[in-house]
Amino acid sequence: MISLRDLSKTFETGEGTLEVLKDINLDIRKGEIFGIIGLSGAGKSTLVRCINFLEKPTSGEVIFDGMYMSELSSRELLKVRQSMGMVFQSFNLLQQRTALKNVCYPMEIASVPKEEARKRAVELLELVGLGDKLNAYPSQLSGGQKQRVAIARALATKPKVLLCDEITSALDPNTTRSILELLQSINRTLGVTILIITHEMEVIEQICHRVAVINGGRIVETGEVREVFLRPRSETAKQLILPKGHEINHMTGKRCLRIIFDGNSAFEPIISNMTLECRAVVNILYANTKSIEGKAYGEMLLQLPEDEISVNRILAYLDDKGIYYKEEERNV
Repeated sequence: MISLRDLSKTFETGEGTLEVLKDINLDIRKGEIFGIIGLSGAGKSTLVRCINFLEKPTSGEVIFDGMYMSELSSRELLKVRQSMGMVFQSFNLLQQRTALKNVCYPMEIASVPKEEARKRAVELLELVGLGDKLNAYPSQLSGGQKQRVAIARALATKPKVLLCDEITSALDPNTTRSILELLQSINRTLGVTILIITHEMEVIEQICHRVAVINGGRIVETGEVREVFLRPRSETAKQLILPKGHEINHMTGKRCLRIIFDGNSAFEPIISNMTLECRAVVNILYANTKSIEGKAYGEMLLQLPEDEISVNRILAYLDDKGIYYKEEERNV
């Protein structure tokens, strides 16, 4: 659906040339939910704006649905952009328009007949759960409701791809969860390919099929979400999945073990059973469980006892239970 080939983007500043994206190569498949994650300043938002040519890449190619974006005329580019719905962190709704008229707006630009546009707008607002808010203005809506209107508006021109740039950053956790569930539903029912740009690993884990990790304008890791979560290779992915903390730096033990709960194993009292069976006490330095595509995953960082025999019993126990683990450095 979308292919990026050796894509780079530079900006000219008063201090010289700033290279924001460097040799990006990615393939986003039709019908999938693909995530791009990175820390602030990594180049995420510039990348998504290059995909729909709101920013023209300095070099390289963007291939959308078999078309080379750089070869399109201005009129052809406008037409193609109708196949790329865009949703922003700040909603970008027109304050003087009702929810219904906000959703109608892109169809007005596309010269869709008025009655047809109104009918589709009503259907879309019902799809996003706002059938009772047709005549509400943005100032009368909550943040989550505004984002739902923005999603409905992005779907107005029947896009093949939905580009979502940090769309949950301004929302509370419960609202974030509901918005992500809505995107999952849209992906399943409408078959729309979804690209999510975020700095939040929880967003990636909840709904994405595959993920690319970006750092310093380069893609440093790409893979299935489950694989990247279980076995992160790049330092950026490790930092996003297991943030560094002072608790680990001040531990007294010499060895630290990161263990992964795969699937339903996170709901079993693995650690309690392990300490009883191995007759060894461990210190839990960090713990987190997550949901990926409806399945439970989690991880814990344990400070191991200094007794080598106890450590060997613990490792043997984890091996017997089929639980993935990896010894970490103290400064993780």
